[in-house]
Amino acid sequence: MKVLDLQCPDGHRFEGWFASAEEFESQLSRKLVECPVCGATEVNRLPSAPRLNLSGAGDKPAPQDAALWQAHAMRVIREVLEKTENVGDRFVEEARRIHYNEAPARNIRGVASADDARALVEEGIDVMPLPVPAALKGPLQ
Repeated sequence: MKVLDLQCPDGHRFEGWFASAEEFESQLSRKLVECPVCGATEVNRLPSAPRLNLSGAGDKPAPQDAALWQAHAMRVIREVLEKTENVGDRFVEEARRIHYNEAPARNIRGVASADDARALVEEGIDVMPLPVPAALKGPLQ
């Protein structure tokens, strides 16, 4: 296996594992290689020292700290998305209804302006901003 350092136009760096350089080029031309953070398929190969992943060749190379952080963040965001109901633009209204027992208690997510989020916090309603990468905005698989 060839381990390649890749980067999308937004600057997200990640690793790709391919059977060969030719397989990477083939997948890239078919738009099958995408950034795990934003979903961009315009991916560039970064210069790197040759590194092969051979089974039985000893210890695997340690992943970069940034890649570990990105992978962990993606797992956390995916879990939040799976365990919440998307109420979209009705977030502020629905959060208040839940807080004042006018709607069933449940975990929700949606869209609110910074001013609306501050107002909710001032009312004692816990909210947390969560930037969702484009790659996770579609249906979860």
